[in-house]
Amino acid sequence: MKLSEVDILILPGLYGSKDGHWQVRWADKIRSAALVEQADWSDPDPEDWIDTIVKAVELAERPVVLVAHSLGCIALAKAAAQLTDGKVKGAFLVAPPDVYRDSAPEAVKDFAPVPRDPLPFPSLLVASSTDGYCALEAAADLAGAWGSEFHDAGEAGHINIESGHGPWPEGLLMFTRLMQRI
Repeated sequence: MKLSEVDILILPGLYGSKDGHWQVRWADKIRSAALVEQADWSDPDPEDWIDTIVKAVELAERPVVLVAHSLGCIALAKAAAQLTDGKVKGAFLVAPPDVYRDSAPEAVKDFAPVPRDPLPFPSLLVASSTDGYCALEAAADLAGAWGSEFHDAGEAGHINIESGHGPWPEGLLMFTRLMQRI
């Protein structure tokens, strides 16, 4: 599938994605991409985030590909049960947090339980062996439960600005591979 044939909806995580983050850069550079704005980035309500994602997909005029980072991945997984009409063609999931870890912020823990049903569309989950918010094994477990292809990005931190991933060209290459599959 070509980028010009789909609406790419970008789902940031807790606190949103700031200027310079790869998600913001992609939204600026890819003509068919848009950031999905949540009502509250700092104190998220899981049901509100889910409803916002579902409504964004419903409002899209073309087939949709979702690009989620961090808590956006968990919100997408929770919304997936309502996204079964075939409009979503795929999802690119990056650095999901482990909502069950003791040190997780309460705002993240509020998204438990995490669905373990396969996503109703093809997906690729990218995780890092040095992500302080999720062990690689926990991310691989999510990928298995969701039926996602799994990619170990190595020692890449949380794959955000703080870990040195502003433009993240490797991510764009992985996203392109996903687009070729769908």
